[in-house]
Amino acid sequence: MSRLQCFQILSGVSRCMSKGRAKLTGNPRLLMSTATSASHVVDLRSDTVTKPTPEMRQAMMDAVVGDDVMMEDPTVNELQRVFAEKVGKEAALFVPTCTMANTIAVMVQCEGRFNEVILGNESHIYHYEVAAVAQLGGAQLRTVQNLPDGTIDLQEMENSIRVTNDEHQPWTKLICLENTHNRCGGKAVPGEYIHSVRQLADRKNLKLHLDGARLFNAAVALGVPVSEIAAPAHTVSVAFSKGLCCPVGSIVAGSEDFIYLARRARKALGGGMRQVGVIAAPALYALDKMADKLKEDHQRARRIAEAIDSLQGNPVCHVDLKGVHTNIVLVDMIGHVTPQQFAERMSQVTELERKTLGESISALMFPFSGNSVRYVTHNDVTDDDVEKMEKKFKYVIQELSKQL
Repeated sequence: MSRLQCFQILSGVSRCMSKGRAKLTGNPRLLMSTATSASHVVDLRSDTVTKPTPEMRQAMMDAVVGDDVMMEDPTVNELQRVFAEKVGKEAALFVPTCTMANTIAVMVQCEGRFNEVILGNESHIYHYEVAAVAQLGGAQLRTVQNLPDGTIDLQEMENSIRVTNDEHQPWTKLICLENTHNRCGGKAVPGEYIHSVRQLADRKNLKLHLDGARLFNAAVALGVPVSEIAAPAHTVSVAFSKGLCCPVGSIVAGSEDFIYLARRARKALGGGMRQVGVIAAPALYALDKMADKLKEDHQRARRIAEAIDSLQGNPVCHVDLKGVHTNIVLVDMIGHVTPQQFAERMSQVTELERKTLGESISALMFPFSGNSVRYVTHNDVTDDDVEKMEKKFKYVIQELSKQL
């Protein structure tokens, strides 16, 4: 989505809708108002908008720090030890972002240029990391179609592995999976599937990286320890700044040999940090306290989805309840209203709406694809917010349905 589209959603710019789509009659300036100080705003754009909890802020103040490039920050060292133990790996490395974590995993395991990575065509690495692995790591990305559940057909994956006796072709070195899968609607990919990919990787002498930015969401949804999901992967990354609610920070884990090289790659990418225990401290707190709370985010996401699903048969949108696994939900537009138009309308409040609902409710969401809007629940979304979202979604869907 463009910056202009983001601006339009957040500023509540109203548009007259094109022929064949929902239309607003009269002067849009009089009919619509944007979120004001009197409006109750629920930010569902992403779980990256979360604010650190008071306990996290206190942990930051109390953190014991040292020089992490010299491996002397005790808080960072403890975070890396605890995380590696949780995911069942030998060692871990704290980094600023999950994009850097993924880039490091590719750079180290592709072992130089002229090589290729196999990953899903809907993967975060492919869509949202500015081709970092190609620009900085010199690796080519080869995409294979993601299935709706976030997996990749194993035969299609195997068919994409390059031969090694043709000097014209890059060598396949790495397979990347994503769990939970963002663009597939927050799907939790079962550990059994990841094991089957590892078996393929072993047969073909490849490495397997798991982009687990929301790995803890997957573990909660599947009802298993994170180590069970991470076990088949040679390396795994996790973001602390999403559902785990930290202000910044990610981590990558693997063997001790991998982490030795990963530390060098981090330095080359500008990710070497000094007294960084102040941001590692909330991550340590999150591993201990926040991971178990993710279930509440999932339950709230489902409640909103059920409210939308209660209006089955409407000509505006629908939700696949069976596909709601975690805190990310895709609302599919049926075709009469575009994702852009729906997201804009959800951010706005009409005078009639205010009178009917008895309050002003503004929801911030992103158009996510050509035919869907995404909403994401997180620690800053309360049960009261969910009740308001149930009312808001129902009102807007019914309003737009009448205009079609």
